Amino acid sequence: MSLLTDRAGKTFIRQERLMGGRQNKQIELRNLEPDFDKFRTEVLEGLQKPQKELPCKYFYDERGSYLFERICTLDEYYIPRTEKAIMDASIGQIVEALGPNVLLIEYGSGNSTKTRVLLDHLPELAGYVPIDISRNQLSLAAKELASDYAGLEVLPVCADYTSGFELPTPKRPFERKVVYFPGSTIGVDLKKDPDVLPRAYNDRHGVTAAFNLNLLERINRELNGDFELGSFEHYAFYNPKEGRVEMHLVSRGEQSVHLDNVTIPFARGESIWTENSYKFTLSEFQEMSAEVGLEVQQSWTDEQQWFSVQYLTNSGGSTL
Repeated sequence: MSLLTDRAGKTFIRQERLMGGRQNKQIELRNLEPDFDKFRTEVLEGLQKPQKELPCKYFYDERGSYLFERICTLDEYYIPRTEKAIMDASIGQIVEALGPNVLLIEYGSGNSTKTRVLLDHLPELAGYVPIDISRNQLSLAAKELASDYAGLEVLPVCADYTSGFELPTPKRPFERKVVYFPGSTIGVDLKKDPDVLPRAYNDRHGVTAAFNLNLLERINRELNGDFELGSFEHYAFYNPKEGRVEMHLVSRGEQSVHLDNVTIPFARGESIWTENSYKFTLSEFQEMSAEVGLEVQQSWTDEQQWFSVQYLTNSGGSTL
């Protein structure tokens, strides 16, 4: 998890009204879900590169989001339980660092389960802005939060958070904005025994493999592609030189795939690169943060030094 500041950009163009909470209060969901044309364009561009690749943000359709939540419960995938243990042990210090009357913004909120540790301990929260690319999951999570936290204003935004957009403003005044990045979205998963990392991305139940292959299934369904899922296999490994786990989909043989009247050839063993998950030492993360004007104020880790929770501000002194 990392706590960063937001950057406002483009204006919202769509809104949806949800009803949730014990008193059936109204929730406005701002919808900037990537449209069909953008999805098609980015997929075609990626598949025609020398090293074929697909944006990992498109993992998260309805089934992909469900599979990722299953991944988070796997024994091999240590990140969620390790992070929660750190949060539980350090929540007093974290809340003290954040202070009262903040607007909490979460990029890649998913079902917001991890955020509940903060929500349970920040009673003076001005509002919560969950941002996720999966609209269905975001809608369900927003309704549940409105029910479980009756006094909390929930302002969901469906968007690709790598693009610019304007954040909603809560009704209550707030002193500052705090951005929450749980998990390894921007990378505070620490370098560790290389044997641990491949297991985390190659679970024995095949859930991560199904999650990876679901991206091809989504392309078939939404873009009328003709990927034969059985002709590709999930492949994930730790690249020690780059300090990252890479996920690929590897072609089992020579074949061609068709998409939007474009023929995409594959050689045997050729891969589609679908994700990077970078790992850092504490000093590496601190140096990387400094390069973009961020300063690590506090960090908390587990006993094994497998994961860290970081609290950052910008170099000018504003809280992030």
